[in-house]
Amino acid sequence: MSVEFCGLRLAHPIINGSGTFDAIAALQAFGEGLGEAFPFSAYVSKTITLRPRAGNPPPRLWETSAGMINSIGLPNKGLERYIAEDLPLIAGFRTDPAAGAEPLEVPVLTNVMGSTADELAELVEACDAQERVAAIELNVSCPNVATGLDIGADPAELERVLAAVRPRTPKPLIVKLTPNAADVPACALGAEAGGADAVSLVNTLRAAALAPEGPPRLWLGGGTGGLSGPAIRPVALAQVTAVAASVEIPVVGMGGVQSAVHARQLLDAGASLVAVGTENFRDPAVGTRIAAGLS
Repeated sequence: MSVEFCGLRLAHPIINGSGTFDAIAALQAFGEGLGEAFPFSAYVSKTITLRPRAGNPPPRLWETSAGMINSIGLPNKGLERYIAEDLPLIAGFRTDPAAGAEPLEVPVLTNVMGSTADELAELVEACDAQERVAAIELNVSCPNVATGLDIGADPAELERVLAAVRPRTPKPLIVKLTPNAADVPACALGAEAGGADAVSLVNTLRAAALAPEGPPRLWLGGGTGGLSGPAIRPVALAQVTAVAASVEIPVVGMGGVQSAVHARQLLDAGASLVAVGTENFRDPAVGTRIAAGLS
C-alpha cells in the first residue's frame, strides 16, 4: 500500500483535497487520538495567502442534487499566523492503522496562493524555511493582477510563473490545475516545463445558484462559486486521463471520490495519489475507509 510520491514515502495513496478537512477542528472534535489515527497519508492545508483573508460574505454554500457549490472565498489567517499557530498543531500525525497499511508519519503539504509570481515566490520561500512543511501546492486559479489572466488557465503564463518560483525551494512543488481552462493538458505541460514536480486536478468547476425565493438573482455571497462532489467525477476522470497521458510528472487525481472504486478508477487513469474533498463533510473518516477498501 505504501507509495513514493515526489521523494515522500506515504502509507497509502489517499490524501485530502485542500480546504476540505480542517485538521485543527477535527482535533477539537475527535480528540488527541486523531493524531495516531489520521485518515489521510498526507495532509494538505487550506489555501494560505500572504495576508489574512475574510473570504466571501454569506451565503457561502449551496447543496445540489449531486454535490455542492461553495463560494467561501479562501478565508485564512495569513502566512505569519499559519506558521506560528497552525503548523505546530498539524505536524507529527500518523496514519490510521485501520487503513490496512503500515502506519507512517503524515507529511504536511501547504497550499498557497498569490496573484503574482513575486507573491508566490515569497510564500514558497517562507514554506521552504519550515521543517514541518514537506511539500508545497500552488493554487494557480487566481487571476494575475498584472495581466488579468488566470495564472493556471494560460500555459505560457503558468510556465513563466513556475520558472520564477522554482529556484526558491528544493521541496516538491505541486501545481493545482484549474479545470476551467480551454486546454488542461497544455496547462499541465506548462507547469511541468516550468519545473513543477507534480500536478493535481481537478479543482472545482465554475457554477452558480439562483435565490430560492423572490426575483431571479445570484444567491451566493461571492456571485459564482465552485461545484464539487459526485457531479464532477466524470469530468475529473476525463481530465486526469488526458493529463496523465501528457506529462511525465506524477498526477494527483480528485473530483467526486466517495469510495475505493472511485479512487481505483482515478489510479487506473494514471493518478499516483487520489485526493478526497466533498465526501469529508459527510464522512470525516472517509480517507481511512477508502484506503482500507483499496487494500
